[in-house]
Amino acid sequence: MLLKRQVIEQLYSTQLIIAALNEEKGIGPTLADYIDNLGIMKILVIDGNSRDRTVEIAKNMGAEVSFQNGVGKGDAIAKAIQEIDPSIKYIILTDADYTYPAKFVPEMIEIIEKNPKIGMVCGNRFSGDTESKALQKQFLFGNRILSIAHSLLNGVALADPLTGLRVIRTDVFKNWQIKSQSFDIEVELNHQVKKSGYKIKEIPIAYRKRLGEKKLKIKDGIIILRRIISEIIR
Repeated sequence: MLLKRQVIEQLYSTQLIIAALNEEKGIGPTLADYIDNLGIMKILVIDGNSRDRTVEIAKNMGAEVSFQNGVGKGDAIAKAIQEIDPSIKYIILTDADYTYPAKFVPEMIEIIEKNPKIGMVCGNRFSGDTESKALQKQFLFGNRILSIAHSLLNGVALADPLTGLRVIRTDVFKNWQIKSQSFDIEVELNHQVKKSGYKIKEIPIAYRKRLGEKKLKIKDGIIILRRIISEIIR
């Protein structure tokens, strides 16, 4: 894949961050996808003390691996922020389960690079080419409800506020004291971008069926809804 010259240049000041827990089926294909599409870049995997070969595979593919002290995706992102190189301009967040194709990232980088008012570009799973069975009906319904709540209650109107694929300006993370420990980190991040004075842009992306066991449960939806409500008070 040939990237535009300016995008290639920005990849040298971009870091890929992946939170992982027992993702030996997905971490390899995920890293291979991003390396093949984006070339050599800094990759940081934050592992939640996996009991399988996740760490071994990630290290063998050239990723730096750090271990989180607590549990949950929010805790993993908090750990990652502590280790971000201050010279890095953009952070790419994606999941370790191979669901988010890397081919959309160059466009996301180009958007954020051209518009200084945009602090984050998100991949919208619901307007792209989703693989059959990638989004179960109950999962899709739950996301729709949370999306409506997110827009109405918080005033941050996003079609897919819980997406796992994002390109973010590194300065958004400055002085951010993360409260979320779980999958509600996406909601808190959306508000952090807004509080930092930036806009959020969404683009349509494809979405693949995950490799490995699904981590998101019904109880996580409740935690996310609580985070949406708590952000009203802040």
